[in-house]
Amino acid sequence: MIDNSPIKNRLRLTRQLSAISQQVPVLGSVLRGLLKRNRWMIRLPIALVLIAGSALAILPVFGLWMLPVGLSLLAVDLPLLRPVIVRSVIVGRRWLSLTLRRWRPKR
Repeated sequence: MIDNSPIKNRLRLTRQLSAISQQVPVLGSVLRGLLKRNRWMIRLPIALVLIAGSALAILPVFGLWMLPVGLSLLAVDLPLLRPVIVRSVIVGRRWLSLTLRRWRPKR
C-alpha cells in the first residue's frame, strides 16, 4: 500500500524539483528561491500566470510547457495536487533519461 501522507508527498515533490534543478543548472537558483516556504505569495501568482499562459500556446513565446511548470509550482502549496504531480515528474524524468540514453552515441 502506498503511503500518501501530505508530508511525504511534499518531501517527494521537493526532492524531484531539486533533482530537476541539478540536471538543468539554469533553473537551480530560480527553483531554490521559489521553493522556500515563505515565498507562497510569489509562487502562487507565477503558477497561475503560467497555467493561464499555456492557453495561449499558439503564440511563439507561450506554449504547452507552461502548464506542467505552473502545476508543479501550484502543487508546492496545494497538497491535493502533490501525488499526481510527483508521479508525473517521476515518469517524465525516467522517460527523458531513457530517451537521452537511447540517442547518445555509444563509445
